[in-house]
Amino acid sequence: MRIKALLAVAVIGVATALAGCTTGGAIFSSAYSSKKDAGYQIPSIPIYQVPSKYHRQVVRYDTKEKPGTIIVDTKEKFLYFVMPDGKAMRYGIGVGREGFEWKGTTTIAMKREWPVWTPPPAMIRRQPELAKWAGGQPPGLMNPLGARAMYLYRGGSDSGYRLHGTPEWKSIGRAMSSGCIRLINQDIIDLYDRAKVGAKVIVK
Repeated sequence: MRIKALLAVAVIGVATALAGCTTGGAIFSSAYSSKKDAGYQIPSIPIYQVPSKYHRQVVRYDTKEKPGTIIVDTKEKFLYFVMPDGKAMRYGIGVGREGFEWKGTTTIAMKREWPVWTPPPAMIRRQPELAKWAGGQPPGLMNPLGARAMYLYRGGSDSGYRLHGTPEWKSIGRAMSSGCIRLINQDIIDLYDRAKVGAKVIVK
C-alpha cells in the first residue's frame, strides 16, 4: 500500500509540473503531443528540449492595450495575447535574425490554415535554390509557414511579415527568420483560434 501511495503522489507531482502555475495561471507543457489537423499529422515536440519559459502559459501582464491585442517582444522572444483581468497567454517565438529585425504596429488582415508559402523575390535572390517555389510551395508539414499564418498589414498594405507556424521547433527562442514571427505549430493553432482579423499586433 505504501508503494501505491508513493506512486500516486509521484503521478500528481508530474501532472502539477506539466500544468503548473506561473505568476498568472497554467503552463501548457503537455500541449505539444502529436495531433491530426485538416488531414495532416502534426508530430509531437520534445518540449523538454525547449526552455520552459518558452512553453505556452498564462502570465500576469500589465498593459493598457485591450484584450485581443497581440504584443511581440522581440528581445525576450515572447508573444503575448492580451486577455482580460491583467493576464495574457504567452508563447515562445523565433524572430528576425540580424539585419531583418523590425518594429511597429500592424493589423491582422487575413488568416489562413495550412497556407501556401511564396518566397519574395529578394529572398530568391539571396537563396536561388528557392526559385522552384516562386509560384508557391504547397501546404504541408515541411512548408515554412507551418499549420497557420496570419498576415500583417500596415496602413492598408501588406507588410510582408507573418505570424506563422514552423516545423523548426529548435528555432524558438532564437533570431533566425527573415523577419516573420514563428511559433511551434501547436502554439500557432492555439493563437489562431484566439486572434481575430482586425486585431492590433505591436512588435517591439
